[in-house]
Amino acid sequence: MAKDLLDTCHSQPTAFPSKGWMLMAIALAVGAMVASPLQAQTFKLMHTFTGGTDGANPAAGFVMNPAKTMMYGTTNGGGANGAGVVYKLSLTGKLTPLYTFTGGADGGNPQSSLIFKGSFLYGTATSGGANGQGAVYRVETTGKQTVLYSFQGGTDGSDPQGRLAMDAAGNLYGTTYSGGAFGNGTVFEITTKGKEIILHSFGTGEGACPVAGVTLDSAGNVYGTTSAGGAYGYGTVFEVAKTESGWTESTLHDFELTTDGGVPYAGLVFDASGNMWGATTDGGDGGSNGGGTVFELSPVVGGWSFNTIAVVPGSGISGTFRDVLFDASGNLYATTHCDGNGAGSVYELANGTWSYSVLYNFTGGNDGLYSFSNLVMDAKGNLYGTTRYAGANGDGTAFKVTP
Repeated sequence: MAKDLLDTCHSQPTAFPSKGWMLMAIALAVGAMVASPLQAQTFKLMHTFTGGTDGANPAAGFVMNPAKTMMYGTTNGGGANGAGVVYKLSLTGKLTPLYTFTGGADGGNPQSSLIFKGSFLYGTATSGGANGQGAVYRVETTGKQTVLYSFQGGTDGSDPQGRLAMDAAGNLYGTTYSGGAFGNGTVFEITTKGKEIILHSFGTGEGACPVAGVTLDSAGNVYGTTSAGGAYGYGTVFEVAKTESGWTESTLHDFELTTDGGVPYAGLVFDASGNMWGATTDGGDGGSNGGGTVFELSPVVGGWSFNTIAVVPGSGISGTFRDVLFDASGNLYATTHCDGNGAGSVYELANGTWSYSVLYNFTGGNDGLYSFSNLVMDAKGNLYGTTRYAGANGDGTAFKVTP
């Protein structure tokens, strides 16, 4: 059974709320929270998931085609078999299912966003596959699905939850939440011939349980985060570097759950200057009561320098679960799980000052509840993402916010 996003290696919440609890929360939220006029002007509901053929409960956001005219995403549930779907969504809000998972050999219950290369979409499925331990798959934009690798649950890893990365040769890179030589997850490569190569198995004293995928630099080195483990037990930033003798893992930062935050579920994003940016879900106020942080790692002689850029208001594991997004002016955008009014939010950090502005606070009603979404931006600067729950049917929403 694949672990869900809140099931970490800490004593933290271990599951998403049940639909019964969630519907009650929606009723309370609607009675207690009303969107401001500013929100009404900037927010648009793009799609309300029904739990049917369109899927249910998206656990990630979108990837856009290069022309920025179409978005592609996944749902964690729904579809004919309850195992999720891959779909496309137009900028006018028309949703078309592309592939429906069976939960069997083809995989099921994806939690990651997709990557778009050529006419193919690539992703990970947390469950299913030939051995029931998850899979790496490819879906053509016409809807044909191919399993590229099925995890066995042993030293090769299991339960992949993060976004993939692809090198210039077409090899795929990612992480598994569990499995590997020590049971704490892996960093892997899937070659163009479908062979898996383990680049690193997380061991005792290192990071553990990576939820995010990985990012590659121009030299082919691999960077990512772990949600747990490390020197203080609250996760790490790591590098797996190419060397003449193979691959070598290094910890770039151990999160302390103080002003640096902790429990990172988001991956890393490079800016134009070669700095890496990420986010944590917890901490930031000097203790465990903050709503997470946004951080930067800058290259320095002999390593990397860590800097907390902003603290997101909130309490507990409530902050940013997915990758941050930069616009052309260097402003940063992201979502939160349950910051803001308690139902999640979309926020901006202004370039330079990094001042924090809420673009939209979800109410937990028809607009959605809990965003575990990355954001994408169209050519006009509109932001798009998803919520996991609520909406008219309780199965989540897709939304647009205009900054």
